[in-house]
Amino acid sequence: MIEGLIKLLAFQVLGEALVFMFSIPVPGAVIGMALLFLYLVLRGRPDQDLDTFTQAFLRHLSLFFIPAAVGIMAHLDRIALEWPAILLALVVSTAAAIATTAVTVRLLRR
Repeated sequence: MIEGLIKLLAFQVLGEALVFMFSIPVPGAVIGMALLFLYLVLRGRPDQDLDTFTQAFLRHLSLFFIPAAVGIMAHLDRIALEWPAILLALVVSTAAAIATTAVTVRLLRR
């Protein structure tokens, strides 16, 4: 299982390094994820180490939402003051995501 974790972290570090070296305006984790995707596509078959780690990791994914929930509870007064802007941002970003997905699916279906 540790081999899978090392591979994931290696791709993330590689992505961070590329962003730092070339001043790419994209988060390093996104670049690392794209590199991991390329690795898996070029490999042509599943990576057992990654599969073992990710299956165990996904079972406990809900624990990563605890810090966000604590942050929301700690800043309830600010959220109460700024809820219209937060609601507008949520609605607009959701609509943009749905529209982008629809356009992408239409383009890819051709």
